[in-house]
Formats: sequence, structure tokens, C-alpha cells
Amino acid sequence: MEERRMKKRRSSSSSSSCGGSDSLSPINSLDDGCLMHIFSFLSPIPDRYNTALVCHRWCFLACHPRLWLRVDKSIKDPSELGVFPNIETAISAARPGDTILIGPGMKHVVCNIQIKKPLCLIGGGELPDETVLICSRGSNSALEFLSTCKVANLTVRAELGCCLLHRSGRLTIEGCVLQCEDNPLDYLSCPIVSTASSAVKGRGDSVSVSRTRIEGGAKAVLTSGTLVLQRVRVICARTSLFFWFDVEDQ
Repeated sequence: MEERRMKKRRSSSSSSSCGGSDSLSPINSLDDGCLMHIFSFLSPIPDRYNTALVCHRWCFLACHPRLWLRVDKSIKDPSELGVFPNIETAISAARPGDTILIGPGMKHVVCNIQIKKPLCLIGGGELPDETVLICSRGSNSALEFLSTCKVANLTVRAELGCCLLHRSGRLTIEGCVLQCEDNPLDYLSCPIVSTASSAVKGRGDSVSVSRTRIEGGAKAVLTSGTLVLQRVRVICARTSLFFWFDVEDQ
């Protein structure tokens, strides 16, 4: 009887450290470096986010700066590792393949920011409306892509010009809101502009758009290359048209 009680105590004390009985799982016998390497293969939202909810250890590893960088305008300690006050400094500090999580509940000013390395920019809120990127008047674009990148769960607003300017690489736009002026003076006032030339074989330049709402602008997409629209859905509202589609290199 006493032996059973001792076993119960040992199991309860060990289970309280990480996720209940899951702590007895073989994955929890791996060291931190191995677990972090496994987490790096997960998509940041929602998979890596969900792993952070398992236990304190997994939360520390899933949110480690080695896995993603954060943009937080309210940061008080500028020396905090992996946290930056604005998107431009985070992009400059990022290494190819890094993920940048942009803080929700605030507006971020982005003007003509060039991205020349593979990066993933993700809004930290539950909805894209919670993380807003604003491109002020007089700028050509909010973000300019010259490498393979992904933009997800963000709202990008351009007063004049385009939201996203695609020069080269494979650009993926997923679950975003792109907004331009309804009656633009400039014909370049388009949510998405691509200047990539499809004539360059083997480079694989393309733009893929899914679950994205596009509002305003002279056109939804302006391109100098040969692109094709697939799975187009258009919803007519009283004030604007909403488009859902995929754009791929032909």
C-alpha cells in the first residue's frame, strides 16, 4: 500500500513539470537543442504557437529568439534579445529563413522597405486587422520583395502607391488584408504590383495569394510578367469589391 502511494507521488511530481502524463513521453527525454530543432520545422502560426501552450519548457523553447524575431513598439529594454522596436530593424537583423512576429494591437509605419533575403512576416494577432502596416503617401510601396518570402495575417494600408511590390523570388501572401485608396490618382496605386519577368527561366518567380481581402486601388494586381489567376472569387459589397484568388507564374 505504501509502495503504491510513493509511486503516485513520484508520478504526480514529475507530471506537474511538463504537460501532465505527457512528460513521460519519449520526446521530453530529448535535450533542449533537439527539441528546438524539431520546433523549427513547425509553421509559426498555429503549430509553433500551440506548442508553447504545452508547458513552461516548451513555451521557452517555442518562443526562443533563435526560432523567430519579434517586433514590439512598446519594448522598454532595447537590449532584449530578438525583440525590435520596428519592422525595418528586425528585417536588417534577421538571418535568411527567419520568422518575424509583428506585435498586434498597434500600427507599424513601413515605407519602401526592401527584403533581399528569405523571410516570413507574420501578424501576431488572431485576425489580420489586429496588426496594421501603414505606408504613407509619397512611398512607392510598403514592402519590396527581392527574395522568396511569405506574408501572413497582416493588414497593409497604402495611401498612395502599392502595398506589396514583388521584384523577384516566390512571394506567398496568406490570410491578409491589402487596402489602397478607392479613387487613386496614380495608376500604380494597386494592392499588389509585380515587376518580375517570367522570361527568366529557372528562377521561379511567382506570386501566390490565398484567403486575402483586397480593397481599393486602380487594379487588384498589376504585373509586367505573364501571370494567371486561379480559383477567383469576387464578392461585391456596397463600397468595394473583395477578391480571393491564387496567382502563379505561368
